[in-house]
Parts: sequence; structure tokens; C-alpha cells
Amino acid sequence: MLKEDLNRTYELVQGGKIKKIIGCYRVPGCHAIVTYRFGQWLAKQNLFIRIFLEPLYIFQYHRMRSKWGIEIPRAANIGYGLYIGHNGGIVISSQVKIGKNLNISQGVTIGISGKGERRGVPIIGDNVYIAPGAKVFGKITIGNNVSIGANAVVNKDIPDNSIVVLSPGCIILEKK
Repeated sequence: MLKEDLNRTYELVQGGKIKKIIGCYRVPGCHAIVTYRFGQWLAKQNLFIRIFLEPLYIFQYHRMRSKWGIEIPRAANIGYGLYIGHNGGIVISSQVKIGKNLNISQGVTIGISGKGERRGVPIIGDNVYIAPGAKVFGKITIGNNVSIGANAVVNKDIPDNSIVVLSPGCIILEKK
């Protein structure tokens, strides 16, 4: 999965092969994705490997949170093709389930909310774009091929192939 994640950034960097590789190295989103995928891999390893590598993961995870403002716990279930366009203020719940090819920008929160039966986290489909400042929370479902606009607050189900704009994310436009 890490290869698909890094390829998304590699394809977006302009220039030749060397410039693209250096560009990927310089993007904090790539560092965050590597840390996230490393944490997932490490959690599946035997005790001996975890004992020696867990301090490295913990160091990188806290560095990712404090230096770049990106919090993606390894328990989060995110499909391949994750792309983080800009760093800062990104918080994703450890209980979230997200499909492939998610694009997120700075200031995005995907988290838990609600009480009783409505308490929970979003389930997000494939090929979703979440613009800067958007907040997605609660026991909701975001369909495939959805674009969530800047600063939208989404706490209701969103069907496939939709665009969500404005706060509280109540205007839904069909992409067709």
C-alpha cells in the first residue's frame, strides 16, 4: 500500500525523475504516510520485532504530530492511495474506515461524535477529496467519488458522486 500512496505524490510533483524523488522526500504528507504505514506493519509483527522497533515508531508518530500537525493513528483503516496535499491540523480518528484514493488537505478533521446509537465515526468511500478546513464526524457514510468543499461541516450521509459545500454541509450537488 505504501508504494501506491507515494506514487500519488510522485505523479503530482513536476519535473524529471530526480526532482520528483526529492520533491516526494520534502513533502511532510509523505513522511506522515510512511509513519502511518510503518505503524500498521509493526503492529502485525512478532513481539521481538515490536520491542525493538516500537520506540522508533513512537518517536516518528510524535514528531509527525508536533512538527507537521498530522495525527493519523495506526489503528485507522485507510485504503491505498492516501494523499495529503498540505500539512497542519489534520486529525483522523483511530476508528475510521476509509477507502482508496483519499485526498485530504490542511485543517481536516475526521472524527467521532454523537450519543447513543448515533455515536461513531464516518465510513468514507473511494476517490474522496476533502478540502481545507472540512470537518467530517459522526456515524455517517460518505459515498464514492465525493468532493467535500472547504470549511464544510459534514455530519449527515452523503451519496455517491456528490459535491458538498458550505457549512453545515447541507447543500449537495450531483456531479452529473
